[in-house]
Amino acid sequence: MTEVRILFVGDVVGGLGRRTLLRLLPELRERHDPTFVVVNGENAAGGLGITPKIADELFAAGVDVITLGNHAYHRREILPYLDREPRILRPANYLRSHPGRGATVVERDGVRLGVINLSGNVFLQAGQAMFPVADAMVAELRGKADHILVDVHAEATSEKVGLGWHLDGRVTAVVGTHTHVPTADARVLPGGTAYITDVGMTGPRGGVIGVRKEQAIEAMRTQMPVRFDTSEDDPWLMGVLIRCSHPLRADAIEQLLVPG
Repeated sequence: MTEVRILFVGDVVGGLGRRTLLRLLPELRERHDPTFVVVNGENAAGGLGITPKIADELFAAGVDVITLGNHAYHRREILPYLDREPRILRPANYLRSHPGRGATVVERDGVRLGVINLSGNVFLQAGQAMFPVADAMVAELRGKADHILVDVHAEATSEKVGLGWHLDGRVTAVVGTHTHVPTADARVLPGGTAYITDVGMTGPRGGVIGVRKEQAIEAMRTQMPVRFDTSEDDPWLMGVLIRCSHPLRADAIEQLLVPG
């Protein structure tokens, strides 16, 4: 099989994150020639949720799949869009009655990429336990995809690490999102699954996980409610590039931390 490259971009935060992604994506395509581009967009609309207009903008820029997380339903106008657009995912372990889907398959140049979106259970309300749903989704994609990427949107690092080991050898990659801070543990596990606990965010590194630092500090210092706005300071794109030459196996995972 020809080498497959999967570019995954961590949580896009607000307008600054979107502009950073759209500005840097052509350069990243030229440098790394990704076969597929997957983006977590659950903070793309003002820091909370995503809208159909923003999703269409990302797809028009060449994003193959958009994953979401705990803010998937924050914008009510996205709900019908989630049901009709198969390339945007909400966590698979949300309730079956909820809008949208948790897995999809996209194809390019004869290669099929399956993408699964999951939510952690610790500190997040997912509706169903993550591990059995992960098993069911992987089984459902067996034979339908040459590679499988799992975006695990979770608060607890232990859940992410545990899921990486649990799926090692059965999927191509398990990448963590949600905490907006990149971790230094990118590696290929013994069974051939690329893993990182958190990819980080695409947005303002000069804030506090995306929020204007003055507002975040005031809220923590005073313990009083404070209106949060997305920071505009020090934009970065944070992602990973996963290289694969055999089905359901990764050869390498490279962390991409690019100032915007």
